[in-house]
Amino acid sequence: MSDRDLVVITDIDLPGADGVLGILRAAGLRARVARCRTEGDVVEAAAEAAALVVQWAPVTAAVLDGLPRCRFIGRLGIGYDMIDVAAATARGVAVANTPDYCVEEVAAHTMALVMAAGRRLLPLDDAVRRHRWSVTEDAPAAFRPSRTTVGVIGFGRIGSRIAAHAAALGFRVVVHDPNVPDHDIEAAGHRPAELAGTLAAADVLSLHAPLTAGTRHLLDASAIARLPRGALVVNTCRGGLVDETALAAALGEGRLSGAALDVFETEPLPADSPLRDLPGVILTPHAAWYSPQARTELGETTARQVVDFLNRRPVRSIVNPEYA
Repeated sequence: MSDRDLVVITDIDLPGADGVLGILRAAGLRARVARCRTEGDVVEAAAEAAALVVQWAPVTAAVLDGLPRCRFIGRLGIGYDMIDVAAATARGVAVANTPDYCVEEVAAHTMALVMAAGRRLLPLDDAVRRHRWSVTEDAPAAFRPSRTTVGVIGFGRIGSRIAAHAAALGFRVVVHDPNVPDHDIEAAGHRPAELAGTLAAADVLSLHAPLTAGTRHLLDASAIARLPRGALVVNTCRGGLVDETALAAALGEGRLSGAALDVFETEPLPADSPLRDLPGVILTPHAAWYSPQARTELGETTARQVVDFLNRRPVRSIVNPEYA
């Protein structure tokens, strides 16, 4: 690490930027916060940077070409679809995410959405407030866990927890993850299946896959058509996994009984999104990750990764170890 090394926080919309800056500066680094939204913003703010801390700002091949000194990118979060990892690898730039900071929170939020939607808590709450007292009319399709199959797409840190939580509550669980051997899923007590088989079995479908070119709109019209009629879709992962137009159409037609969504293709959710007005839909504002503890851990962990890398110490969450 050189005392001339500059670290630029390209963007951060969370409280806690001062804590990140404090860790970086205490390590002898120059550090500053920018407000980048575009590729041009990143190049302008970070042309001399040895490392970036990125929340949502785009880091493309063109951006990397404008950052000749950059050797490390730390992502404030788990997903890193805003960073062109292949381009970074080709230029010898390491990319690290923060994979552990909110696993508990996302798993808890996901299961809260599953239960709230599946047990029809919102319409029941509304009924009581309107002086109605008729469970069979206001929640006719409330599920019994032992008669309900939860399909989990993605068996990583969070997906594996969802499968375990669902099984503990008595749900049947089927799992699809092409990157996890079937015997590992079976050893955890769940049934592995191909994507088509998981969709066909899932009364509740919970998405926990990374957003890549291959998974964008993983749940499109044809995939939705494979779900059992009356199925529930839950997404606390990445909005781009779902074709929202197809989802809204299926909900409007009564093909699905509902959806519980914390993430969206465009955030904040546009005012004219049909998802806002459809029955059986629960919407939360990309909140699954949050607790005060997770917020603090996110910034501190990312900052320490930068310090460790620039001091030539190991960083275990580098997603492209072949960068060197």
